[in-house]
Parts: sequence; structure tokens; C-alpha cells
Amino acid sequence: QLQASGGGLVQPGDSLRLSCAYSGFDLDYYAIGWFRQAPGKEREGVSSISNSDGSTHYADSVKGRFTISKDNAKNTVFLQMNSLKPEDTAVYYCAGDLEGPWPPTRPAGMNYFGKGTQVTVSS
Repeated sequence: QLQASGGGLVQPGDSLRLSCAYSGFDLDYYAIGWFRQAPGKEREGVSSISNSDGSTHYADSVKGRFTISKDNAKNTVFLQMNSLKPEDTAVYYCAGDLEGPWPPTRPAGMNYFGKGTQVTVSS
């Protein structure tokens, strides 16, 4: 029901745009979130966007560099990642939240997770 794509290998300072195509809960979801998990670390929330009013939330580590957006007509949420750093290296997942509360920052609070996409930032 959720499929992330757009990852790759880039150099520090480069940009990537991730896409999350979702289905099965088109109009009923509360929010879509992006999470990431680096090797040996816990999964953490990166950014989220609400369905009702498009409110956005960002982790402090990505504020000013990442932008989340959505295209309701295409059932797709995007994560534009600029000024990438080696510490951004991780598998990125998108997830669906049906109930709230806002903001959905905890992986355990999400209802659905899709398969991830690898982002590697290295020189």
C-alpha cells in the first residue's frame, strides 16, 4: 500500500527527491510520514504531512534542508532532500497514519510501512 522510491548514491551537498506512492486508504489517512533507519540505529522520524490541511513537521536534523509535499491527484508524497550529508545515509521508509495524533514521529504510532529505499551519501 506504500512504496518508496528515488533513493541512490550521491555526494555530500547533492540533492535527491524521494517519492511515496500510496493506495488503499486514499482519502482516509491522517498523515504520511517519512522515516529512516541507519545501520545499527533505531528507525527515526524524518518528516510528515497531514492529509487535512497539509501541515508539515520536520526532525531538527533535517529542518531547512528537506521539504515534504504531496500530490493528492497522484496519491504521492515527496521528500525533497537538499544539502545531503553523510549522516543522512539510511534506508528511507514512508508510512501511513490513520489516526494521529499530530505530529506522527514515532514508528510505533504508524499503521502501515512500505518497503524502503536506500539513500547513501558518500564522497
